[in-house]
Amino acid sequence: YCSTEHALCGKPDQIEGSLAAFLPDLSLAKRKTWRNPWRRSYHKRKKADQSENGLFSSLCSIGNMDRHHYETFEKFGNETFIIHLDNGRGFGKYSHDELSILVPLNQCCRIRKSTYLRLQLLAKEEYKLSHLMKESLLKDKIAPILYQPHLEAMDRRLRIVLKAVSDCIEKDGYDNVVEND
Repeated sequence: YCSTEHALCGKPDQIEGSLAAFLPDLSLAKRKTWRNPWRRSYHKRKKADQSENGLFSSLCSIGNMDRHHYETFEKFGNETFIIHLDNGRGFGKYSHDELSILVPLNQCCRIRKSTYLRLQLLAKEEYKLSHLMKESLLKDKIAPILYQPHLEAMDRRLRIVLKAVSDCIEKDGYDNVVEND
């Protein structure tokens, strides 16, 4: 998928992060739907955004294999952050790790340094992803949000993601994989 002939393989714009939010009504803030560049061809230097979106989806096991589109607010065109609608599939199957979601990371082998450092931190026992998620979700009015096996699956998937990055670094070298941001 990744080669120097494709603009998406360059040094892409930064994405602020992933979040769940209630979006304004379409009458207030129209959105534009774009075909996912990962699905067909590279477009508008979105490789890091798509790689990290896949990485986040993998941790949550969204398992949505129908990721053909993403959205942006119409006013800003395609030169802004991406909005990827989950349609409620998040945390669906704790026993299944959908590894194909990591294709952008595995094939292009590029990750932002800040993301990589954060993932390494979340793999440490004192900052374990499952513990931090559980603590954060306990504050929600409808707690408990996630079943313990879902939380444990996040730690397992984090190890899979870090192994994929490690394999990329071994193959291509740290400076070619980990992008300063």
